[in-house]
Amino acid sequence: MRVLIVTFALLWALCTAVIAQQPDSSSDQPKAKEKKTTEQAAKAQEKKPAEKAAEPGPASEEKPAAPKPGTEKDKEEFDVSEVPPIVTHHQVTLDGKLLKYTATAGRLPIKRGDGKIEAEMFFVAYTLDAADTGKRPLTFAFNGGPGSATIWLHMGALGPKRVVMQPDGFLPPAPYHIADNPYTLLDKSDVVFVDAISTGFSRAANAELSKKFLGVKGDIEAFSEFIRLYLTRYERWSSPLFLFGESYGTTRAAGIAGNLADQGISFNGITLLSTALSFQTLVDNKSNDQPYVLLIPTFTMIAGYHKKLPPDLAQDMTKARQESAQWASTEYAHALAKGDGLTGDERQKAIDQMARYTGLSKDVLDQANLRIDVPKFTHYLLLDQKLRVGRLDGRFTGTDPDGLLDTPFYDPSESAIMGPYTSVFNNYVRTELGYKTDMPYQVFPSDPNFENSWNWGSGIAGFPDTATALRQAIVKNPYLKVLVMEGFYDLATPFYAADYTVDHLNLGPQYRKNISFATYEAGHMVYLPVDGLKKLKGDEAGFMDKSLN
Repeated sequence: MRVLIVTFALLWALCTAVIAQQPDSSSDQPKAKEKKTTEQAAKAQEKKPAEKAAEPGPASEEKPAAPKPGTEKDKEEFDVSEVPPIVTHHQVTLDGKLLKYTATAGRLPIKRGDGKIEAEMFFVAYTLDAADTGKRPLTFAFNGGPGSATIWLHMGALGPKRVVMQPDGFLPPAPYHIADNPYTLLDKSDVVFVDAISTGFSRAANAELSKKFLGVKGDIEAFSEFIRLYLTRYERWSSPLFLFGESYGTTRAAGIAGNLADQGISFNGITLLSTALSFQTLVDNKSNDQPYVLLIPTFTMIAGYHKKLPPDLAQDMTKARQESAQWASTEYAHALAKGDGLTGDERQKAIDQMARYTGLSKDVLDQANLRIDVPKFTHYLLLDQKLRVGRLDGRFTGTDPDGLLDTPFYDPSESAIMGPYTSVFNNYVRTELGYKTDMPYQVFPSDPNFENSWNWGSGIAGFPDTATALRQAIVKNPYLKVLVMEGFYDLATPFYAADYTVDHLNLGPQYRKNISFATYEAGHMVYLPVDGLKKLKGDEAGFMDKSLN
């Protein structure tokens, strides 16, 4: 069954702005011991928000240490000794109201039983000054990948600053800029953004220890320990608690909720943005046709956006989406289930209907044996225009830099956001937050084999799944609320797959009433368009109010 685990990694280019292409960045260099800063520890600052912070010094003056003779790169070690975090004070105006807040940037240790530090996880926490922390909600937010830093939620959706994109979320011209985020969550909740190990500034002590955390189980355990330690050090055990995960971050959030439920840490609410809980709904193979079925409504929405649907469907996209979902889950699913037993007439009927709902040519559908995956759809939908459609956001299009036909997979939506977010965050964390370090901020891991080395865990039981963990958290805490956010143009984590997963949690009405949905005319990152960002803030604020009443 170990082969299955490897197969999952090879088949799946997971749901977020992440592994479709690895950035061409150099590997981390081992760093010298970090120097202590002149800031007080963040705990003291949070308890005394009115005090003026000292001028922030460098968080770490990391310089490459000379490798030991004969040492291979995978034996290199990284300094994980603790240093005080950097604390700075800021303000932002929301709806005419001035909010003063404290930003804490640093790393928390992940220790083994004997107290030895095995890794450190980088975080940026924003806490409202002069607030009653015992009553003030606290949200832990993270992106996914696996293998993505939490730069996207931080600088695109929930943080007090945001990367300036075009109003529709498309790429602006360089140089890229930062601005106050009028839709930050800070007026409703303190927010802690956490980077997974091997991303951002989070690192394990050495490459061998990294393997412990690069997998479903190890990742969940690391984040769970981070949350426990943050609650302890910053005295937030009595705060209302929330999780906000995007993409693989939803996989992680569900696992954390299930894991911490047995450790006495309960959450008031969990937000799942672009959901990936049951991988059987996302990863197709020769014996699993389910993802093909669940992709059809998203194909319909994207084809409609690019004017590839027949007029009767294009005139009402809500009706088209509903009709597409109905056909996919009935006639199309039945046709796939019959396999080679499908008659010629049945096959032609399925091809005709599938062309109607996807905008693809009948010839392509015939050659694909009625099974269109994401790479095929993004390649063929606008082939007549020599354009590739985005995976993370099907509204995006672009010319493939490697050519039209003989090319690996290319996602123009990822290319459009990588530059602005990377450059803006690197400037922001060093200048405004005062976290100065020579260590590169890894938006994605530098190891090109990272995806293939991820340990998917329970392969013997089938596809990776944390929907079960979420169900356990829900039934153990009947007050827990869950909000599922979905983008209609998201091919990485299709909205109909999320609906299917939630509909199969095997929950009774008493629990089902605690699950709600929010949908967006956007892709994987529903907050890229300004309208989507505004709606996300309203949906999340309303959800938090509901969860606390």
